[in-house]
Amino acid sequence: MFVGVDHGTVGIRFAGRESGKERVFELARKKAAEMDGRGIIREVEKGLEIKTEEIELVAVTYSMGDDFATIKDIKRVHNRGVVSGEGAGAKVGGGTKVFDAIKNAGIPSIMIPGIHEGSEKTDRRMTFFSHGASPEKVGVAYHIYKKGFENFIFSDVSSNTVTVCVVEGVLIGAIDACHGSPGLYQGPIDLQLLRDIDEGKLSANEAFSNAGVLRKKWLKGRDDELALDTLSLFVAMEISALRVLMNDYGIPTCDVFLTGSAGDSREMRSKIDKLLDVKTKTLTKYSAAIGCAEIAEDVFHGVKNILGIEVEEL
Repeated sequence: MFVGVDHGTVGIRFAGRESGKERVFELARKKAAEMDGRGIIREVEKGLEIKTEEIELVAVTYSMGDDFATIKDIKRVHNRGVVSGEGAGAKVGGGTKVFDAIKNAGIPSIMIPGIHEGSEKTDRRMTFFSHGASPEKVGVAYHIYKKGFENFIFSDVSSNTVTVCVVEGVLIGAIDACHGSPGLYQGPIDLQLLRDIDEGKLSANEAFSNAGVLRKKWLKGRDDELALDTLSLFVAMEISALRVLMNDYGIPTCDVFLTGSAGDSREMRSKIDKLLDVKTKTLTKYSAAIGCAEIAEDVFHGVKNILGIEVEEL
């Protein structure tokens, strides 16, 4: 079996792939934080109905994945693959426990990098920002690619929003949650939040973590429909922004996918379809984990390049 691990904001999702079929399960980050390594491995075995010795290869994602730019053996990654443990997002400890459990169990594992300023195949203009997308978004993109799509945009809309585009099977750009559309809980820092940070009312991470449509002060407690309308508008604008990039590559039209806890809702999809005048496609919340399992399987069988990301010798 080949296994993919999606280090998500709320939960850690696992997908096991064998003979073209998948099994999936989710482990809450808080629950994982309370477990030891052996307990986590037992949970994985139970959830995927497998013994660890039957696993051929695991593809792991962790945090921002911004300290490396190639797919490599988990043992060769420094500091779990991140420049720093500080930054945007919630810190629970469950993801760290899962990473260490897999590494210490000796299961053959590879690490997937995020999309950031060091990514070699990303459009150089898009590396103006230090970070574009965390590693699980590579998993989502690969899952779509394996479905037979070479030119596409997808937007992952959940706690935060990240949108990614692929041209001729190469991941060329991504808009991170820090500088694009808000999500449900997290979002970009605007002028008032900058003032609040400067005045010491909250940290930058606290500002980011409370800038989503369900937490932003002027929206909080008001009509849920307004929050959904606001979110769908900004997601559509973010997708449109990457359409501009793809058009510059000679791809005037492409397929658009939505995923995430908010992105795959029928109401959200309907609003975005209307705003963009397209027919979007949706993916399940396990698409990142499944895509990572597909990466593990292909790397095991000798594939040397994943969406423009080089695979190091294992």
